[in-house]
Amino acid sequence: MLTMGQDGMPARCPRLHLTMTSAAPALSVLDLVPVRTGQTSAEAIAASLGLAEIADRLGYRRYWFAEHHNMPAVASTTPPVLIAAAASRTERMRLGSGGVMLPNHAPLIVAEQFAALEAIAPGRIDLGLGRAPGSDPVITQLLRTTGTTSDVEQFPRYVQDISLLLSGEGATVRFTSGGEYTVHSTPAATGAPVVWLLGSSDYSAQLAASQGLPYVFANHFSGQGLERALDLYRSGYQPSEAHPEPRTFLTVNAVASPTVDEAEARALPQLRMMSRLRLNKPLTALETVEEALAAEADAATEQVVQAARERWFVGTGESVAAEVRAFAETYGVDEVMLSPVAGAYNAEAMDSAAGRAHTLELIAAAL
Repeated sequence: MLTMGQDGMPARCPRLHLTMTSAAPALSVLDLVPVRTGQTSAEAIAASLGLAEIADRLGYRRYWFAEHHNMPAVASTTPPVLIAAAASRTERMRLGSGGVMLPNHAPLIVAEQFAALEAIAPGRIDLGLGRAPGSDPVITQLLRTTGTTSDVEQFPRYVQDISLLLSGEGATVRFTSGGEYTVHSTPAATGAPVVWLLGSSDYSAQLAASQGLPYVFANHFSGQGLERALDLYRSGYQPSEAHPEPRTFLTVNAVASPTVDEAEARALPQLRMMSRLRLNKPLTALETVEEALAAEADAATEQVVQAARERWFVGTGESVAAEVRAFAETYGVDEVMLSPVAGAYNAEAMDSAAGRAHTLELIAAAL
């Protein structure tokens, strides 16, 4: 578990500490396309695509879209569609899914979608795969045409199937009655997306290690088990042709503003949203800063908010950049993916994300 020092910085973990250069870690972005009070889906997506353009100009390494369903505060339901839109508005950074929730989709469909994205933006596409459904049980059943939950059990095989389908050689289907049938995700691929495994458990870390795949621990979601997952992944890694060495980075929730007070205020709407999720309360669109500050909170909500806040990086650009650098050094990674969770004030434009843009700008400038 990630513990915090007295100064609010991540506590050192000698067992996982690796020797790193003095270079600052690369920065990336995870976007859930938040939807705030009064905002339409079109405005929320416009704000996120604008944010992707800003990240590209600032030199961020990659920009990933998450997959969540049936949530009033999240418009990121279809990563491939959002990736294609972002590809047309960016030039340099990699684009990907953080992630595609594989139990919701047939492996061939996922492979075809991301093969097409690779053709649209060659050499810039990442395919992050997750094992969780990304929603509640009702939506999970609606997303699966079979109406079963067995796809979760097939996750390791589906990951291998997708990697084969994306390769130039394609995959081979062998019939029980004899004979073979070759399948390709696209007719004439010149490249393939980089496949990453995502997760927040020992299972995902061990599976990524056994298949020789890059791995990302979803630290932004909970932080529980981070040290153990990284240790299992690195110590058990089986080299593959594409990835002879283990490769990983970590995600964090971050808010940076010109002042600490503003940063804390902008963090509050998303913190309160997290408390609703943890406490199984009805979900709503993301509150504005003014709504969050004016809301009355019970003891249970306050407890969840405070516990989550301890793991977030919130402050000025300089202070958050220092936390990011220390975090990367502690866990031996050369890249940190920021989930910019800054909320919006009532008066801010609906089709832009001023607080999230400031977070990316201030951290990049200070790092």
